[in-house]
Amino acid sequence: MTAIHTPLRTIGTSIVLLAVALLQACGSAPTDTTPREETVAPVISQPDDNAVRLSLPASLFATEFAGADAALVNGDWMSASATLSPLEEADLSQDDADYLQYLLARLDYRRGELQSARSRLDQLARPDVHPAIAYRASNFQRHLLGLQGEHLQSAQLGTRIMDTAPEADRPAIKRSIWQDLLRCTPEKIAQAQREATDASWRGWLELARIDNDSVLALGAELTSWQENNPGHPATHPLPGGLELLAQSAAAPTRVALILPLSGRLAPAGKAVRDGYLASYFRARLAGEAPGEIMVIDSSLYAGASDAYSDAIIQGAQLVVGPLSKGSVGAVAAMPQRPAPVIALNRIEQGATPAQSALVQLSLSPEDEAVQLADTAFGQGARRALVLRPAGAWGDKIEAALDSRWRALGGALVQSVSYTGKDDYSAGVKSGLGIEASELRRRKVRDMLASNVEFTPRRRQDIDAVFMLSRTPEEARAIKPLLAFHYAGALPVYATSSIHGGRTDTRDRDLDGTHILEIPWLLGSDPDLLKALSNSNSHQYSRLNALGVDAYRVQSRFAQLQAGPDALIRGHTGLLSLNPDLQIERKLPAAVFDGDRLKPL
Repeated sequence: MTAIHTPLRTIGTSIVLLAVALLQACGSAPTDTTPREETVAPVISQPDDNAVRLSLPASLFATEFAGADAALVNGDWMSASATLSPLEEADLSQDDADYLQYLLARLDYRRGELQSARSRLDQLARPDVHPAIAYRASNFQRHLLGLQGEHLQSAQLGTRIMDTAPEADRPAIKRSIWQDLLRCTPEKIAQAQREATDASWRGWLELARIDNDSVLALGAELTSWQENNPGHPATHPLPGGLELLAQSAAAPTRVALILPLSGRLAPAGKAVRDGYLASYFRARLAGEAPGEIMVIDSSLYAGASDAYSDAIIQGAQLVVGPLSKGSVGAVAAMPQRPAPVIALNRIEQGATPAQSALVQLSLSPEDEAVQLADTAFGQGARRALVLRPAGAWGDKIEAALDSRWRALGGALVQSVSYTGKDDYSAGVKSGLGIEASELRRRKVRDMLASNVEFTPRRRQDIDAVFMLSRTPEEARAIKPLLAFHYAGALPVYATSSIHGGRTDTRDRDLDGTHILEIPWLLGSDPDLLKALSNSNSHQYSRLNALGVDAYRVQSRFAQLQAGPDALIRGHTGLLSLNPDLQIERKLPAAVFDGDRLKPL
């Protein structure tokens, strides 16, 4: 065990008490600890003028409209189409015609006809459109912008919508505006701030810029922002858990970093350690890192639970680690966990209830698979082919993708698994229906007893390919086969596993492939990335980023009290907390342009 000592600061409240406030028992949903005024008399609710104003106008076709709306909510676009088609020929009032256009835009979206959906929504941008219809159309327009990665435009439209929204809708709109802003790069935020003319919008952008600042400066910056923006819609409370972070004075005076630093997992453990300590030392130079870091080699103990217990004996108030699934499971099963844990992997089973929280931060590929489905669906794909490796990893990724894809309303037309490079071509041919086409050719040839001129045709019932390759080598071999077998025009979607993390001329074979990638490898912190490139662990850049984010979550631990509302801009993605205390990641989209990966 090694220790890194820094001058200790006096901390009034330990991180242990913070964790108790966060959760009464590990595994339960986060509780809201925001102080509330005591009610001393019954409150008579006042009608919400916006809610009344945004009620749909009376219509002779209210029953049909309600039925179509319900069908669209349930993903049944065929029933919605059957209901709405007769109305396109009916003699409609202006309000009915506008509402029909709104419903048809949603129908077009369900069918993957995005251009038509946008065109219909553009027709509803008139000032004379009924407020209730305009409100619904604007919300749907915002939904489309977010799906297509236009997060800054989505956020700006959200601020305008929020001004007229019913009180009950505002928390969700506020949350989504903040998520959109945190998915924008600091450069985009800065440019938008320079160009902003609306005071409210400028306030949102300034708040997003502040959130990118250091934790040490954040409290003063937030106080100044609130003084300069009284009554701003982002206040009371501030979004993303910032209110809790600004109020908290708690910080751990001793943290244990438990990682495998010898044995089979040593390279991974050292990469995480290097990323964590790089962030720690940079924060310490800025005066932000009180306390002491104990670096513990979990490989020297009989089990991870023993390493955790030793860390507690040494006075740890917060534990970061362990790294492997088995080790996380062992710590999660401990009935006594006096100090909270930021575990660096994700387990399927729930943690044993204890007096402090066990939060799971990981590079879960399942998160990427879910978001990949969102990305493809948002770009208009509806019927997809899956190409993936055989085995447990491929099974797991496809299951996550399939669950989300079907929930969105998509269909996986066929799934093809391959065992190695010898059957890549056969798998692609099978998935694209080329074998069936060639079989038809042979039958025709045999019937005519002569050779016939013939070009095989791929199946026409798919509009996208999910290439769930586990390595860059797999993807580089498979992507050209799609073009060779007449599917070069189909959009191809893949997870970050196909990207080696640096520019490689061999990636020309991936040209046009859409992927999700961690911000770290898209330039979110080039200075720290460059510093770590000189370490022996730089070839494990994603694990470097995991270590960087482990320190980031540690430094912003108070934000997690906001539960699902907590949002932290990390280098492995936009981080949020689900009810199982698993930190989920939203990754930016990118596309291969030749051999270079470009953010979208």
